[in-house]
Amino acid sequence: MDTAALARSFAKDLIAHRNKLAGKAEDAVRAEYALHQVATALDDQHDAYHRESAVVLGHWHGHGADGFRRTSAKLTNELKVTGAAGAAAEKIVAHVASTVDGGHTAVQRLVDEYTTRAKQVLDAGVATGTQAALMRAVGHVADLAPHYTRQSASTLRHVHAELEAAAKKLNALRKDLTHDGVGDKTTHASHVSGRGKEIVHAARKELGTRENPPGSNRNPYGPTAAWCSSFATAMWRKAGVKIPVLPFSGDVFHWGQANGHAYGKHSLHEARPGDVLIFGTGPQNTSTSTHIGIVEKVEGNKVTMIEGNSGDAVRRNTHTLSASTFYGGVHP
Repeated sequence: MDTAALARSFAKDLIAHRNKLAGKAEDAVRAEYALHQVATALDDQHDAYHRESAVVLGHWHGHGADGFRRTSAKLTNELKVTGAAGAAAEKIVAHVASTVDGGHTAVQRLVDEYTTRAKQVLDAGVATGTQAALMRAVGHVADLAPHYTRQSASTLRHVHAELEAAAKKLNALRKDLTHDGVGDKTTHASHVSGRGKEIVHAARKELGTRENPPGSNRNPYGPTAAWCSSFATAMWRKAGVKIPVLPFSGDVFHWGQANGHAYGKHSLHEARPGDVLIFGTGPQNTSTSTHIGIVEKVEGNKVTMIEGNSGDAVRRNTHTLSASTFYGGVHP
């Protein structure tokens, strides 16, 4: 007699509770990443937020990854409304993910404990060699099951209540994400070209994209190498700029010089949306030309940029528009 299989047959409800919690744990992680995508994409991603959040609230589904914890803190001061909501969403979903994970672990422990005890009882009944003893063992095992099942059901109810409470909190946050401080402002509007808008639009769609696997430099924009420049030139190409994908930022500056589009550190006031600004001291090599990003907006001496390979992802960062940071820029 397979006493382990018989023991498991009495634990069907326990196992079902465990499997439900396993599914909810996966959904919580997916929801977490969906919220990350929403909180960082902004502007033209508002519609995506309402679609994703509706799914999260209704079914706890999303599109999984775990980048939200590491990137939500990078939201800039210009994104106060969205940043606050994103941070709040992070805490809500992280708590739920922890609760679900803890619940799953607890129920798995109950399953293991019950099946171990049940198998021992059944094995003892089989060892006696009498039908009566075996039937008593089966009866004892059947009587044990409800005790464990009540505990697992209680854990499942607790997790469900946490999900319901989190859903209400997330639903309330939707009201805070109707606009943000970047997409709704037009700075230097008279100087924003149609191509510049296209470049910024394309770059915003990529916010949150990460190299895969992390730390590998594998990216969807160019060769497996430091990819900030590959990202910038790929976004330009999407907008129709006739430039090759250039993995080295210094080559972008050289391209700009050859085509009459480059400007130096003393002309940074020329920067406008869609341009690239290049970090470092000059285009000579990777030690002097260290990073590149796409200008999203300029306000006074602050420039907001969308940058590839910023912490292994496409992110929005704000910098002081200074010759000590940038050696130049290039118009598309």
